[in-house]
Amino acid sequence: MLQFFAKFKRFGIVLLVLSVIIIYLMYDALKPEKRLPIYHPNMVNPELVDSSLHRLKNDHRIANFKLVNQNGITITEQDYDDKIYIADFFFTTCPTICPLMTKNMAAIQENILEDEDVMLLSHSVTPKIDSVPKLKRYALEKGVNDSKWNLLTGDKKQIYELARKSYLAVQHDGDGGPYDMIHTENFILVDKEKRIRGFYDGTNPEEVSKLLEDIVILKESYSQ
Repeated sequence: MLQFFAKFKRFGIVLLVLSVIIIYLMYDALKPEKRLPIYHPNMVNPELVDSSLHRLKNDHRIANFKLVNQNGITITEQDYDDKIYIADFFFTTCPTICPLMTKNMAAIQENILEDEDVMLLSHSVTPKIDSVPKLKRYALEKGVNDSKWNLLTGDKKQIYELARKSYLAVQHDGDGGPYDMIHTENFILVDKEKRIRGFYDGTNPEEVSKLLEDIVILKESYSQ
């Protein structure tokens, strides 16, 4: 009699384990697939959207650009073809949010160092001050890997229009004057089609962690 119950007990344990596995597999198969939104101007705070874009409801993409990096090399949108990338705006003499943003961007760099699909792109908002040699010194100080992360300088008007009209990150595109200044803590996640997939506070560690998670989700969407 005891042997019968012992066998029944073993059978019950096996049945329980199999049930748990089946339930897990069913849940995994049925759970909603995580997808990131594709941001268009009508999905963003209207104050951050130029009036020329207010009626644009879809197909918003980062505009073409031509700027110079910390090594004096001309960088265009073509250098980011078929790449996922994170963009931001900074200046080397910034005493407030930029040092923390750069530190967090460097942490992202460490996470994507071996990932050929992901790159970083930082635009100086004081390009007349941030010359190529100054950007190079800054890059060396902050541990910038030239193969993963471009720090850009160049035409101020172009940079400001990118911030305002492409990345939807600031409230004005400026007039390019010497005292004109934009400032934003946004990290912007851009997909391989040059579409915005997320906005994150680059000074907030939790937001940066969320960005890293979203990069994984975005990469998985290309492997399916």
